[in-house]
Amino acid sequence: MEKTIKILMVDDEEDFTQPMAFWFKTKGYEVSVANNGKAALEKINTDKPDIVFLDLNMPVMDGFETLKRIRKIDKTLPVIVISAYADPEKLKQMQPYAISGVFYKGSDFEEGATLIESVLRTHKKLKK
Repeated sequence: MEKTIKILMVDDEEDFTQPMAFWFKTKGYEVSVANNGKAALEKINTDKPDIVFLDLNMPVMDGFETLKRIRKIDKTLPVIVISAYADPEKLKQMQPYAISGVFYKGSDFEEGATLIESVLRTHKKLKK
């Protein structure tokens, strides 16, 4: 029996997370949503997701601080950054924290699925 991949989506914009979460669920993924970094860290500790989609700009705790804290909890958890636009400086600052990719808001959800498939191929713990 194949393992169901658990995705945690972290973004404060419901008009983005709801349709994307629904789309991923139709593809067979288990999806949970957190609307800020603090809530995401709680879910990571309790739900143990396989992949995290993490927005950079959020209230309470931004994505960069959340990423730093995720790495204190789990150095290998795949994190895909969600961004409305490419800020090369921000992405450069994130390199030491081993992000698995960037999903740009406005992209087709298929691109998110492609990122997940890439993570599944490269991450030993998640291989089917």
